[in-house]
Amino acid sequence: MGFASSWLDKRALFPEFIKEKPAAGTAIIVVVPAFNEPSLSSLFDSLLNCHSPHCSSEVIVVVNAPPDASSDYNAVNQACMADISVWKDRNRNSFFSIHTISPDTSSFSEWGVGLARKTGMDEAIRRFDAIDEREGVIACLDADCRVREDYFLSLYEDFYRRKERKACSVYFEHPLSGSEFAEEVYRYIASYELHLRYFVRALAFAGYPFAFHTVGSSMGVKALQYIRAGGMNRRQAGEDFYFIQKLIPAGGFFKLCSTTVFPSPRTSDRVPFGTGAAMSAISETGKDTFLSYDLSAFLDLKILFTMTEQLRSVGEKETEMLFGNLPVSLRTFIGKEEFMIRTAEIRSNTATQESFVKRFFVWFNMFRIIKYLNRMHEDILERRPVGELAARLLIDSGIDEHLKSTRELLEIYRRLDREC
Repeated sequence: MGFASSWLDKRALFPEFIKEKPAAGTAIIVVVPAFNEPSLSSLFDSLLNCHSPHCSSEVIVVVNAPPDASSDYNAVNQACMADISVWKDRNRNSFFSIHTISPDTSSFSEWGVGLARKTGMDEAIRRFDAIDEREGVIACLDADCRVREDYFLSLYEDFYRRKERKACSVYFEHPLSGSEFAEEVYRYIASYELHLRYFVRALAFAGYPFAFHTVGSSMGVKALQYIRAGGMNRRQAGEDFYFIQKLIPAGGFFKLCSTTVFPSPRTSDRVPFGTGAAMSAISETGKDTFLSYDLSAFLDLKILFTMTEQLRSVGEKETEMLFGNLPVSLRTFIGKEEFMIRTAEIRSNTATQESFVKRFFVWFNMFRIIKYLNRMHEDILERRPVGELAARLLIDSGIDEHLKSTRELLEIYRRLDREC
């Protein structure tokens, strides 16, 4: 019995798909969900253009559709599988093998990208289990992605070979020009990507220790850590966000900045939120900018987060005083009773400042932060143009003092994110 056999028996959705045993030395498996994708040739060409790593590698494509999908969607999926076969025949000497699986979704009433991604990642676990490769890397891409030529090498050298590293967010950039899309699409994606980077940097500025990007098409996890996290969830959207929120506090999560994933800026109606949905929404408004969370909300969070150094060593009276020093918005959101109970509980169950801080942010986690931000922007604040906010954050961080265009700001934020 392998390291994952018992877990797979209990948690996998399907029995084994791929009968061919993985090659010895397989250390990287890339999982790609594909629904209503007529061709993956561009993705495969991009992967084939990569430098070969010092290990065997695989790509698992999960060609899937919900049980109520129309015949048109199913026809596209069939075309996709035929296209994969043609590509494999033309590229028999590829350094990575490709496996296509097509799960029967008829027994699932709410099939979506979370279940598709889980199906492929669980199969990757089976592959690593067969060769007892607990450190094997499961990397996630989407069908419309492209990658830089050092993608596999980076996964191998800077992830697989680093035993202390357990999961990662891979650096990404959306294309900002080209002939594939209309010019306004590139303007929209620049604004949306700036929002993503502003949000994560604002969290870090506030003192949140787990500020990482949560993009499903640019993440990776090692096999044993995947199991320890309970595997991918079944959500129909936001599966990447929820999964990564389990990985980060467990330790060993890092930013992989030595390569780049290039997600597509295309619109999509397949999920209710995420890049595709955001692009659809911003395209419908005809505006060039994305409205993001006001920086004031993060500055309020900064007051709370900087208190963690004091909260561990004070008594009840001092804790009550610290609560009174919080902004009204946070006092209302948390409530005095919960604040007193939670901080006392955390204090009594931690022996060091480091463990106190970690446990504090397990309580005041990303889910609570998002809830707070949304409530603030429903009741008190208004979302503002992201360019204005991103420029202000740079000023407050002492990085830049000049208002710039959205693309100029985005280049600054990209440069900052590449500094791992």
